Amino acid sequence: MAASEANGLRQRSVDPSLNGSSNYGATKSNGASKATLHITEAGRAADKRLDSHETYEFGGPWGVAAIITGFPILMYYLWICLWFYDGKLVHPTSTDDIVPFLWRMWAHIEKDASPNLYAWKVYSGNFFFQLFIAWVLPGFQQEGLPVPSLGYKTLMYNCNALQCWYTTIIVSFVLHWTGIFRLTEIIDNYGHLMTVAMIYGFGVSILTYVHAAVTKTTIRMSGNVVYDFFMGAALNPRLGPVDLKMWAEVRIPWVIVFYLAVSGACKQYDTLGYVTPNMLFMCLATGLYINACAKGEECIPQTWDMYHEKWGFMVIFWNFAGVPFSYVYSVVYMASHDPSAYRFSTLGYVVIYTTLITAYYIWDSAMAQKSHFKMQTQGITTFRKTFPQVPWNTVENPTYIQTAHGNRLLTSGWWAYSRKPNYVADWTMSFTWGAIIGTATIIPYFYSMFFITVLIHRCGRDFERCAIKYGKDWDRYCEVVKYKFIPGIY
Repeated sequence: MAASEANGLRQRSVDPSLNGSSNYGATKSNGASKATLHITEAGRAADKRLDSHETYEFGGPWGVAAIITGFPILMYYLWICLWFYDGKLVHPTSTDDIVPFLWRMWAHIEKDASPNLYAWKVYSGNFFFQLFIAWVLPGFQQEGLPVPSLGYKTLMYNCNALQCWYTTIIVSFVLHWTGIFRLTEIIDNYGHLMTVAMIYGFGVSILTYVHAAVTKTTIRMSGNVVYDFFMGAALNPRLGPVDLKMWAEVRIPWVIVFYLAVSGACKQYDTLGYVTPNMLFMCLATGLYINACAKGEECIPQTWDMYHEKWGFMVIFWNFAGVPFSYVYSVVYMASHDPSAYRFSTLGYVVIYTTLITAYYIWDSAMAQKSHFKMQTQGITTFRKTFPQVPWNTVENPTYIQTAHGNRLLTSGWWAYSRKPNYVADWTMSFTWGAIIGTATIIPYFYSMFFITVLIHRCGRDFERCAIKYGKDWDRYCEVVKYKFIPGIY
């Protein structure tokens, strides 16, 4: 280990109880983690800077205004192209056709994407059902990371997503089997549900912003209403025992994504008498994803999303409408087209299923390694066992860089090869969600194309924040873990 020590690395079991100089401890003092007592002055100054507004992101007020107005329009356009124009990217054929073209687009929205009673009942039913079971079901109690804006206090999270997920499966199966609520109808009302989801996204964003302003719980405000509405005003909004930010990240988008895939499979079975391997692939892919989010929910409080990202339109709209209605365009296409348009060879199915499962394994284990390492620094050494537990989800005797701030930067496991191995695996999965329909249409690839843009942008934001927070220690970390995404390439 001499070479590693020369690079500022340490290798040992990350158990604060065995190391008197550790920066983190498991005990509490006045509601704050013991970690509070060991954050250096330089670390506190860096955290204070990070919790203040310095620069605009996403192009500033005009940029976020364009996103707020433009993305819902794009979602409608891509859905119309898939459902009504065989997956072709339609456009006006001449300047004289612009107005008629826009009227045709509006006619589709008015007729097939109106917020009808069915959509209100289904979306609202799922929304409030998920909120209710999150409120009442018992769960695993997980302590989050110290939050600088709260005086380094730690918040407790009731992690019951797995119980809620299995409860949802049982209830939906009973409703479908008894004919009370047929899952097949979901995909047929895709446009109507999407509009209601958008209304929820705007509505909850407005309520959250106003509530934070009225209760004076705003943080990191720029002073520009449009920009602050987009980025968010509140950091940790809660409703009773439910942390709304974590609840919305897991319970709403991925439940809808999964049931859109299941609905597509039900529709195929009703119309074809069987379900194609392509549609089964999407059921598997979305099922794996939501189950991973639910079974590993206790890892979410350790993420940047929880202790730093605010709950504004960017996150709320994306969870309520963006993710569920722009990630499964392949399901929309398969539900409305003959299987001959996207049938694979046996080898093709073997390749794409293998790619999905491999990427899933790397993503799941990498996320668990990082989160378990952060928990270990808090003195948490016993982790929840949920199904399925993948091999190598915890690094034994990890190497890390001890920062002057007080935190540790992991340099073991998957994180020894890339600063964002989870991003690479996550994007690979997103690509397979589009590739499952081959070259029939480019629209299902929107998820992966959009996602890589988001990941690169987020990676830049994260690295900039880390450079401010850790200073020269971040430079040392980058020398040890040289590649951002793909080892040996980038």
